[in-house]
Amino acid sequence: MATALYTHLSWRWYRRSAIPHKLSSPLIVTLTSYPARYPTLALTLASLLAQSMLPDHIYLWIAEEDLPSLPENVRRLQGNGVEVRRCHNLRSYKKIIPAIEHAPGAFLVTADDDVYYPRHWLRELVNAYRPGQKEVLCARGHRIRLDDRGLPLPYHQWQLDVDSTGSERLLFPTTGGGALYEPGIFHQDVHRADIFLTLCPTADDVWLYWMAALNGARFRKVGRRRRLIHWLNSQRLTLYSVNRVENDRQIANMILQYGFPMHPTPSSGRRSMLELTGTATCAKDDPAGPVVNVNELNSDLSL
Repeated sequence: MATALYTHLSWRWYRRSAIPHKLSSPLIVTLTSYPARYPTLALTLASLLAQSMLPDHIYLWIAEEDLPSLPENVRRLQGNGVEVRRCHNLRSYKKIIPAIEHAPGAFLVTADDDVYYPRHWLRELVNAYRPGQKEVLCARGHRIRLDDRGLPLPYHQWQLDVDSTGSERLLFPTTGGGALYEPGIFHQDVHRADIFLTLCPTADDVWLYWMAALNGARFRKVGRRRRLIHWLNSQRLTLYSVNRVENDRQIANMILQYGFPMHPTPSSGRRSMLELTGTATCAKDDPAGPVVNVNELNSDLSL
């Protein structure tokens, strides 16, 4: 595996043979990072640069206070396809909210900063796009299961990491696996930091699902089922650990504020999901192996 990954991370060679996209608007890959993830950030960026389809931009959003410690191997990628952009510290929402505001007419594809992305990852998402369908396309997703009241069961009872599906309302994209959002796909509140940092401060996937679904979007899984590959020692369990007890609570907050998208009416008179299902015990995303030991890779990644 290490040899194959090193080959893919020789991004300059692969970039020469990448093809342009044929979308009607700019294509932007957008992600964020913070100092605890910096040691392996360049590896993820290299896998994005090695994609077989060229985006117009790769935006790396960094909070103002985290810019001084950005490592040199990441800075060297500026001008080679990566654009480092400063922003307010919106926690994990930095991956997409600044991009929505900066480029509202663009196609946005989310990525995480601690994941290896296979060479055809972006191409598969873009080639699956169907104009006029109002869909969110994702490389990885879970199917929401409902109780007899039509509300989501606790997260751990959902159908996790489903195979390819048709277009549906109950597919929940995991944005770290990669999700493509067309221009205008979101509800008008999507950029409201005062709301999302209150209702679901550590569950950006939940917020993005609601904002797309409330605007009439459907969701479709693209490509074969695959597990994410995370870099070893990338701090990937930090947010997962927080959300072990918070994910269902934040979903309940969204239901109380906006209703469930299947019947989108604010549910002030409805009992929350926590009252219906008991104490929340599940995570935002199940830990996805395998993990790559960076020390096994050649340290010279042509970065």
